[in-house]
Amino acid sequence: MELKNKKVLITGGSAGIGKAIAKELIQHGVRDIAVVGRKKEPLEMLKAELKSADLVTIQADLSVTEDINNVVSAISQEWGMLDILINSAGVVSAGLLTEQSDEDIIGQVNINFTGLVLLTKKLTSLLQKSDEGAIVNISSGYGYIAMPFYSVYAATKAAVAQFSDAMRRELYQYPIHVMTVYPSATDTGMMKTAVVDKMDSPEDVAKATVAGLIQEQINVIIGGEKMEEQVKLNFLEPKKIDQIAADNFEVLRKRTKNHRSM
Repeated sequence: MELKNKKVLITGGSAGIGKAIAKELIQHGVRDIAVVGRKKEPLEMLKAELKSADLVTIQADLSVTEDINNVVSAISQEWGMLDILINSAGVVSAGLLTEQSDEDIIGQVNINFTGLVLLTKKLTSLLQKSDEGAIVNISSGYGYIAMPFYSVYAATKAAVAQFSDAMRRELYQYPIHVMTVYPSATDTGMMKTAVVDKMDSPEDVAKATVAGLIQEQINVIIGGEKMEEQVKLNFLEPKKIDQIAADNFEVLRKRTKNHRSM
């Protein structure tokens, strides 16, 4: 896929992986980038930082249908079409299911999955105008391998993966590539309250994402051969992953005790 001159929309693009992807796309000749974020100040700071791009910033909460409609209207008015949609917005609230608040459960489902689906639905007609388009959905390693204390988060990310596969098959008549990215723990603001020793950088995830897009990969799994082996193990012999989770249960409880980014 040729990225130069593409018109790209990135949700959650004012920080973390989304922001790193925007920077990486600029390195590949992309100039027309629209970024969706919930807070005004980070969007303004991003616009000042990425002066080499023709940046469109849109303040919106993807858990609110009216805000999603406003994003679609803004893109329709600004460009009248769309080449690449990158769904990167996400939130997390870790803990035992019985101890998570109803609000955090609903928030994770609404932002990580429902908002992603609705935005994709409403932008599909604009993507269908592209001669070479793409939808990139940022899932998570937990979308493949669910672990205790992340039941809701993992469920939303697994749903994203299945949605990607369905949409790729649904849109086969159009030149729209659909790709899913599965990051492992990444050093972003979302992970500040988690206790994790080694994390990937958002820049590394962005490079892998953009490289995968250029090569039109279907799945980009971050974490190398070890992660790929665990994915296969989880599929073929899930009880072995069950045992790993049981052996590390108290360690995981400690690591995730305060992990919340909503």
